[in-house]
Amino acid sequence: MTAAEIQSLIEDATFDYTMGDSDGALAKLHRAAAAAPGAFEAWHALAEINFSLRRFDDALAAADKAHALRPDDLFINTTLSRIWMEKGDKATAEKYGAQAKILSWKDQLKNPDAAKDAL
Repeated sequence: MTAAEIQSLIEDATFDYTMGDSDGALAKLHRAAAAAPGAFEAWHALAEINFSLRRFDDALAAADKAHALRPDDLFINTTLSRIWMEKGDKATAEKYGAQAKILSWKDQLKNPDAAKDAL
């Protein structure tokens, strides 16, 4: 599968999910992740959809794979914080939450005009 085909599959899965077809979305995302294990977006989407379905173990497994690919991504750190909070591990949730906050500050320092516009 080409990178464009992987991206298209992820976009199709996102559409399926927004239309209420969680199973179809998950199937497409699993195909994308199997075809391209380095596809951060596929793993992150798997984490988010599983989280929304309250499948926290599956969400955590996917989020861990996404985090391994991009440990400095603000959104995956936020996702991990949310998952760990739901799993009842406040200390681990706070660790990822703090990391997300630091990454947010770094982004604000790199892009002060964007941060000012957001206010």
